[in-house]
Amino acid sequence: MSYSFPGLTGGTVALDELKGKVVLIVNTASKCGFTPQYAGLEQLYQAKRAEGLVVIGVPCDDFGGQEPGDEAAIGAFCQVNYGVTFPMTTKQHVVGSKAHPFFAFAGRRFGFLGRPKWNFHKYLIGREGELVDYFQSTTAPDSSRLRTAVARELAK
Repeated sequence: MSYSFPGLTGGTVALDELKGKVVLIVNTASKCGFTPQYAGLEQLYQAKRAEGLVVIGVPCDDFGGQEPGDEAAIGAFCQVNYGVTFPMTTKQHVVGSKAHPFFAFAGRRFGFLGRPKWNFHKYLIGREGELVDYFQSTTAPDSSRLRTAVARELAK
């Protein structure tokens, strides 16, 4: 999968460089009712990164203006409030005609139900770079459904 994102603190987050890893891509926001999921995402990342899991946070202001900050504010918020160490990208659109190409592709792949409807929608990419599953915003990082899917992909 050859999609890439500008990194929040510089550089590039390139999905093709993560082949062989299991990747969980999450559209995030700092002022959302689901924002506490940052803590669970960080816990999941710390627990499974040695096995090959990479979590990528993609800040998004598409839903209710809940990510108003610039890159510096987003980075500071995530670090200070949740100790986020997983890779973060610059703010991106995840729906509509301006959606980042990855999110446009994922939306076509999974159809209407698989498109983000709010912040903290999640996509799971397997070790071979294939998009394998999606999880609605209400699916918490510590949910058995998400953890089972991650474990299944890590075992491959």
